[in-house]
Amino acid sequence: MKKKQWNLLALLSLFALLVLAACGSTDSGSSDSDATTDGSAGGETEKSSKAPKFLSLLTGGTQGTYYPLGGTFAELITTETGVKTTAEVSQASAANMTALQNGEGDIAFVQTDIAYYGTEGTLMFEGKKTDSVTALGALYPETIQLVTLADSGITSYEDLKGKKVSVGAPGSGTYANAEQLLEIHGLTMEDIQAQNLDFGESTDGIQSGQIDAAFITAGYPTGAVEALNATNKVSIIPVSNDKAEALIEKYPYYAKDAIPKGTYDLAEEVPAVSVLAMLAVKKELPEDLVYQMTKAIYDNTDKISHAKGEFIKAETGLDGIGIEVHPGAQKYFDEVNK
Repeated sequence: MKKKQWNLLALLSLFALLVLAACGSTDSGSSDSDATTDGSAGGETEKSSKAPKFLSLLTGGTQGTYYPLGGTFAELITTETGVKTTAEVSQASAANMTALQNGEGDIAFVQTDIAYYGTEGTLMFEGKKTDSVTALGALYPETIQLVTLADSGITSYEDLKGKKVSVGAPGSGTYANAEQLLEIHGLTMEDIQAQNLDFGESTDGIQSGQIDAAFITAGYPTGAVEALNATNKVSIIPVSNDKAEALIEKYPYYAKDAIPKGTYDLAEEVPAVSVLAMLAVKKELPEDLVYQMTKAIYDNTDKISHAKGEFIKAETGLDGIGIEVHPGAQKYFDEVNK
């Protein structure tokens, strides 16, 4: 009997050991599964953490149009998304595309032509394609303004020959515009004394007599030009209709434009050409965040005090864009324009 009891006890002990082993195996399996789940969850958390806590919005010089507009956009994005966004001074279009590519900014103002050059790897982006940059949306026309003083004696592009002319930094959007407009008027950079100045330096140089004229690609009225006109009467050199058409035929991202009478105290409207300003973003930004950013801007255009605010509309948000649109922005425009 005792032997049977012993055998029973042994069997029960063995059973208990097997149960414990099974539990241990299950716990181990659960632990591995949890590790996988945690890893997966951790992966999701890591993925979610890619949504930045702060956003850097690259603009341009302080006396251009990008900077004041950028301050407004930064406030709208901060308020509507809860992600602190700061407008940063920069060297504008071309530098902004490179900065986004290098992860040195999150959102940026850029000209549509420069965005196209960057994603195609042409002109100033030869061998430096910006393939991690996408579009958020188009904003307003950026007019190429050839600025001089009313008493400079310069009344046409042909009069620039031999003169000191600011054409922007090499590789900048303004430089490309200047080069193409000179070309269409039968001139090259070698025909002028090209100066590589920003907008503020350009108008200061005109005022001091150090340069004769300056190319300024920006939405009018441009702060730097207004400041110059406050002390010296300015003149904007016109682009004739036939030259505008020739330019557009060769470079189709240009459009005919005009600077209205009264701008900079102009006595009459001045025919000009323009490209479009747009916002570009890093491709890696989360879709939902970019959707919210796009909505923050285009749903609140009534809060934009700058004169260019009237041109910023959801229905024209995809006009003139020749690069990939971020899925978050595309989702917004699909919703509002359906």
